[in-house]
Amino acid sequence: MVNKVYITGHRNPDSDSICAAIAYSEFKNKTQRINAIPIRLGEISRETQFILDYFGVQPPQLVQTVKPQIIDLKIDTVAPIASDISLKMAWSIMKQKNIKTLPVIYPNEKLAGIVSVSNLAASYLDIWDNYVLAKSKTSLSNILETLSAKIVYLSDENLELKGKVVVSMMEPNDRNLIEAEDICICGDRELVQEFVLDCNARLMIITNNTNPSEKIIDLAKEKGCTIITTPYDSFTAARLIPQSIPIEYVMTKNNLITFSTSDFIEEIKDIMLETRYRSYPVLDEDGSVVGSISRYHLITQQRKKVILVDHNEKTQSVDGLEDADILEIIDHHRIGDIQTGQPIYFRNEPVGSTSTIVANIFFENGIRPSKKVAGLLCGAIISDTLLLKSPTATIVDEIILKRLAEIASIDIEKFAQEMFKAGTSLEGKSSKELLYQDFKIFNMGNFKVGVGQITTTYMDGFTPLINDLKTVMNEKANQGKFDLIILMVTDIFKSSSLFIVCGEHKEVFSRAFNIKLNNGTAYIDQVVSRKKQVIPPLTEVINQIK
Repeated sequence: MVNKVYITGHRNPDSDSICAAIAYSEFKNKTQRINAIPIRLGEISRETQFILDYFGVQPPQLVQTVKPQIIDLKIDTVAPIASDISLKMAWSIMKQKNIKTLPVIYPNEKLAGIVSVSNLAASYLDIWDNYVLAKSKTSLSNILETLSAKIVYLSDENLELKGKVVVSMMEPNDRNLIEAEDICICGDRELVQEFVLDCNARLMIITNNTNPSEKIIDLAKEKGCTIITTPYDSFTAARLIPQSIPIEYVMTKNNLITFSTSDFIEEIKDIMLETRYRSYPVLDEDGSVVGSISRYHLITQQRKKVILVDHNEKTQSVDGLEDADILEIIDHHRIGDIQTGQPIYFRNEPVGSTSTIVANIFFENGIRPSKKVAGLLCGAIISDTLLLKSPTATIVDEIILKRLAEIASIDIEKFAQEMFKAGTSLEGKSSKELLYQDFKIFNMGNFKVGVGQITTTYMDGFTPLINDLKTVMNEKANQGKFDLIILMVTDIFKSSSLFIVCGEHKEVFSRAFNIKLNNGTAYIDQVVSRKKQVIPPLTEVINQIK
């Protein structure tokens, strides 16, 4: 079985985060025997959607957490049994597969109940009611299978059994013994067989494979009585026939404890400890049974494998990361607070985009990215470096971008204009969406700082939104206990940014940039990079406060 490895960017993903995850997944799948799966931790921005649509690539799967789930375990994939099979058949399946419990399903494949060895034993030992076949609506096919019987004469294709089970072997002397609709077990004595038919029995079971005479068959046709023969003797047949009742009559059907493939291990542990059943049915999202889980499965659980791209701080990463195994980190940001329990491949370079690093990994290994992936990497580099105008852009970004553009067959300038135009449109976006579009959380000493960034080609379009944005930012600061929240609105072509600042410690921003805020806003020329021009001075001031 090929191991799954999830490759993820940061929360509130930007184009670099999404495209780097997709591209690195392609590299891993080409070079290693793993199933590398790109995932995302938030909604796709308009810019990123433009890039994906331009090159015909589907967005990665949205994942909320990497906490271990039942779907990650190697559960027992026991085939469920139909609710109408006999006790004898259910017991035979259990013996053959050496299992103690079986899920029971209805014809629509939904869970009907659970049957266990204890169910079978209790039901068989407690059957003292000779009307049990009628009460359980036992089918003729179950009786035939249980008694290894064959039909001599069938009175009705849809035979319905309503009477009690009677064993009639000796000279008939009591007509009150057998009533109409009864199920009678008898031997080879024709006198007894005739007596059974005269009593209007519904089903006659003849033992020891005895074939009835034509006279008896004709009488059965006249009376409407079905005749079957079994190789067993009367004693054995009488013992076996209760095992023909359908399993749904004895299964546990109320207060069932079931789990879903999406349930988290930490949530089911306590339930399993409190109830202590041998095993529990597991259902998929459609409610169909896919297997069963026992306590020993929890002991052998495996953690999800994760590769982080474009981030290395816990607050920016996927929920449940502490319960996963981090295999690699590919990033171009400052080194954050993520810790691992074992050595990993950590590649951190001071370039303008993680996608530059990913592209380099392709080329260093003599592998050419596909045309689509080369295009995605181009879009991400253009986005993260603002078409190489950002101070984070390096000569490496420029060289890699040109090489990728040749593979993707695109004109860099033309593509960039179309991409920025699509990505900077404000149409239909709320203030909350704008703030969270590219929002990152940073822990700086004892300070919790949030910095969002929006790129635009039309700064004046933001003016009417400033007050509403402040309201949303203040709510976020209070609810999330942020000391400082900043939204930088970057004009791509003028290489400048409008800063909206909220939180209790706005003075940190003023000190970091030696600027006075005007009603919580400031316009700073030649500042376009959050990573290189905003985070470092903020960190320096906060460290001084500490």
